[in-house]
Amino acid sequence: MENSTTSSINPQNDLNPKTPIRTNQLIPGFNSYHPSPSRTIYSDRFIPSRSSSNFALFDLPLPPQSSLIEDSTNAYTTLLRSALFGSDCGSVVPPVTPDKSSGLNSRNLQICRPNCNIFRYKSETRQSLQSLSPFGFDEELPGFSPSPVKATRKVPRSPFKVLDAPALQDDFYLNLVDWSSHNVLAVGLGSCVYLWHASSSKVVKLCDLGIDDSVTSVGWAQRGTHLAVGTSNGKVQLWDASRCKRVRTMEGHRLRVGALAWSSSMLSSGSRDKSILQRDIRAQEDFVSKLTGHKSEVCGLKWSYDNRELASGGNDNRLFVWNNHSTQPVLKYCEHTAAVKAIAWSPHLHGLLASGGGTADRCIRFWNTTTNTHLSCMDTGSQVCNLVWSKNVNELVSTHGYSQNQIIVWRYPTMSKIATLTGHTYRVLYLAISPDGQTIVTGAGDETLRFWNVFPSPKSKNTETEIGATSLGRTQIR
Repeated sequence: MENSTTSSINPQNDLNPKTPIRTNQLIPGFNSYHPSPSRTIYSDRFIPSRSSSNFALFDLPLPPQSSLIEDSTNAYTTLLRSALFGSDCGSVVPPVTPDKSSGLNSRNLQICRPNCNIFRYKSETRQSLQSLSPFGFDEELPGFSPSPVKATRKVPRSPFKVLDAPALQDDFYLNLVDWSSHNVLAVGLGSCVYLWHASSSKVVKLCDLGIDDSVTSVGWAQRGTHLAVGTSNGKVQLWDASRCKRVRTMEGHRLRVGALAWSSSMLSSGSRDKSILQRDIRAQEDFVSKLTGHKSEVCGLKWSYDNRELASGGNDNRLFVWNNHSTQPVLKYCEHTAAVKAIAWSPHLHGLLASGGGTADRCIRFWNTTTNTHLSCMDTGSQVCNLVWSKNVNELVSTHGYSQNQIIVWRYPTMSKIATLTGHTYRVLYLAISPDGQTIVTGAGDETLRFWNVFPSPKSKNTETEIGATSLGRTQIR
């Protein structure tokens, strides 16, 4: 603890630059410093004033005080009290320490006047940031700028491109639109399949099944140019889109094939005959295994991103999860109260699965297939037709039918709405996402395909996609 005595200063120990240095301090033979009475000694030591201390509280004798010190102390105390509690508090009444003989119940204690309402209520207690600042905001402070508020991402409310798609069927159980990794859109129109090259807007007719058959589903392989086409007579055709040539035709289903899903070289097909067939396109057999469990038409199929789990939805209101080695579902979810067509695996969290129910259900439900738990449920107010997860951000988009025919962009896991897009006049039954993850295309029974920019790029920059401004306007796909 520092010594509070200030009568002498050791020049060899005091290194404070504020203390003036005399030349005679360094002269040999001088053991102490004797300042001149006419010179002022500067020091950085703080010597407290005891003039306002209440020594009577500790039975200490009061130090002699001059009237000048008392006046200055009382004036300072009055000014301080007025600044803190307002000018209506009146003059200062100094506290009086009770005598020992009076005890704690002594009535000799003096208190503040009643008109000094320190803890009074006010009608408005909120204060703005400007009122709390010691500086006025009338003039901008140099170097001061408020923190910028992060702007909400804006999603265009109108499609940037519309394609006429004559004969696009208004059937909830079909899947007639898919977008390849090579930026080619495949669309089933009646008995034909058309390819729309997004980079050049070029349209190519891939195949025509004839008047006795129709396209019920299309699905691109994960890589390459192979397209699977499901038909109403229960067959699955495999086409090489780069050569517009059919590679093979695979049988096995007795009724129409409304759902297709790829997993590397494995192709899964779901049918109205309630079965799912696993097809290895490298094998000579039409299918290598048959999955049974649904009691009605299979209308939704999606493989997980690690190709280990297959989710299937059916008109029996059931959502099943299968693995690579099972012919019976390993997980069964029965919470939906309508057909389950909309299925989407999260690319951000392993085992996170989203599913949507039809008109009598209208809910999007989330599941953790790793722990076999139901995570949450969101009532959308409309029939859920499709779901797709963004690869760039933790968001997903849903398309809807009865009764609002809307498209909703959601933020997960809060499930707050980022945007609601309208424009289709029929149920939005078809949905696909571009390979860059920024653009979606929706199709409806109003025989239109609409392109929307809904997701940011992987670098969160609003850059145009390959089907940007050069392909604005309304054209026809055939």
